[in-house]
Amino acid sequence: MRPYHTLWACLLSIGLTSHVFAQEESSTQENANNALSTASVSDDKPAIDDTTTTATSKHPRLTALKELKHVTKNDLKVNANAAQPDAVKDPLQPLNREVYAFNDMLDRNIFRPIAVQYKEKTPEDVRSSYSLFRKNLSEPWNAVNQLAQGRFSRAAKSLGRFTINTVTSLGMADPATRLGLATEEESLGMTLGYYGVPSGPYLMLPILGPSTIRHVGDYVAEGYANPITYPMDDNGQTGLIWGNRVLGGINTRAKLLDVESVLQGDRYAAIRDIYLQRLAFQIAEKKGKGEEAVAFVDDEDESDDVMSPDDSTDSNTQQ
Repeated sequence: MRPYHTLWACLLSIGLTSHVFAQEESSTQENANNALSTASVSDDKPAIDDTTTTATSKHPRLTALKELKHVTKNDLKVNANAAQPDAVKDPLQPLNREVYAFNDMLDRNIFRPIAVQYKEKTPEDVRSSYSLFRKNLSEPWNAVNQLAQGRFSRAAKSLGRFTINTVTSLGMADPATRLGLATEEESLGMTLGYYGVPSGPYLMLPILGPSTIRHVGDYVAEGYANPITYPMDDNGQTGLIWGNRVLGGINTRAKLLDVESVLQGDRYAAIRDIYLQRLAFQIAEKKGKGEEAVAFVDDEDESDDVMSPDDSTDSNTQQ
């Protein structure tokens, strides 16, 4: 099974949620038609308005999807960052919020309970070593992107990290950092951003979580770039490949358990702005302009909505 199957799984999830939306739309349309027929017989126009309003209020997903008709192709050319108005950085927000609700449901019922058990039952040293092992496997791909960016010295450091950590500990420790070779995360989307390709609007992907149009391809590209994929795939060990990905997701979710309480108020908006801010800072830092990307959301009212402790009702986050 090839890495692009992850993308197919994502598309399948979108298809499933779209099917639910379609059923609700059909049901809502039928109710509206019945209401119109009844009102026509009784010649009671206020009753028509009341019934239609009630039907719309009971189906917020239908209303949210209808709002997407206002999105134009120019909205897809935006270079999203956290300080922009919602209408600019997140024109697909109605759909994104529905996907977030779907992800949150999965997280509360499946992912978070598993992550809690994983953290409680697995020693911290084991979890740390596994995290370092996965991070070490990403160093060759980091070097490829750094070469594509023309940052040859940085690419040499990434390859040096990979060599030192692999030879000394199979990547389960990080002596390279103690030698002054710190890691620097890279991706195809970051390389495109380095050359000025707009990010496009913010996206919330089913299961996979926050992204942008520019970064959607990362999931496929990084699957092929992982050096452990090819020897396992050639030997028919696809189960180990997917097992490693699933365990990696659980390990990542477990890391977020200690910080999820920080996300208060509108958790969707908080996750979106943190993701976009971090992305903008990483790209600016590679260009030597890190200080220009420090500003967060400068709308005081929006900041209060995102971080207000009085409005918090949830207790988990999405990776």
